[in-house]
Amino acid sequence: MKNIAAALVFFTRLPFWRLKAFDVPVERYKQAINYWPVTGWLTASVMAGVLWGSAQILPYSIAVVSAILSRLLITGALHEDGLADFSDGFGGGITRERTLEIMKDSHIGTNGVISLIFYFSLFYLLLNDLDLETACIVILAADPLCKFIVSLITLFLPYARNEETGKSKVVYSKMSIGTGAVSVIFGLLPFILLLKIDFWPVILFPVFVFTGLILLMGKKIRGYTGDCCGAAFLMCELSFYLGIMIALNY
Repeated sequence: MKNIAAALVFFTRLPFWRLKAFDVPVERYKQAINYWPVTGWLTASVMAGVLWGSAQILPYSIAVVSAILSRLLITGALHEDGLADFSDGFGGGITRERTLEIMKDSHIGTNGVISLIFYFSLFYLLLNDLDLETACIVILAADPLCKFIVSLITLFLPYARNEETGKSKVVYSKMSIGTGAVSVIFGLLPFILLLKIDFWPVILFPVFVFTGLILLMGKKIRGYTGDCCGAAFLMCELSFYLGIMIALNY
């Protein structure tokens, strides 16, 4: 439970830290990524709930924007910040050292701005093109699933920095059998229970994107960073929505 608490504190901006049960030792945050899919249940539930509730009283397009905004508020745009830094670093860095340096810079560059514009535009259009019930189901399945897929990154790549030079001062621990079991359950259960079996092959879309990103990170910086994790999650999630759209139309 302490590891789950650490993940909720680390990956959200909700005031869990005010509760005694969420007063966890610093070393627990090294396990945060392994329990990342647990936070997906929270963020997906809020996002789907806001979408459903808003759609009852507002135009659907406005409800979609409200749903996206709700997740941004819960996470403090943590993953979007990672996408911007990732885009700036990998788009502007020639050497490994320069790439890591750019990613650590708090200022956003042209690549970061462009990546966020394309991300939000595509995310909005994909959600807006789904009917309300389907959109809520896909949100509940996609968020935990893609966080689970990206949490496997520790099995394939080392952390590209050390604890002292990392932005969050936390180096994630490699997934063990025990933490892997928890991650699998929370990551795959909504996907299996909520989506019809006809849509199960869509999981290949985020898997392929994740594989490509692993190869890119390994070649470019010989590892991963927290920004890489956030960017990978958003890109895997978008690919999942694209797969759903393809499955619905064809």
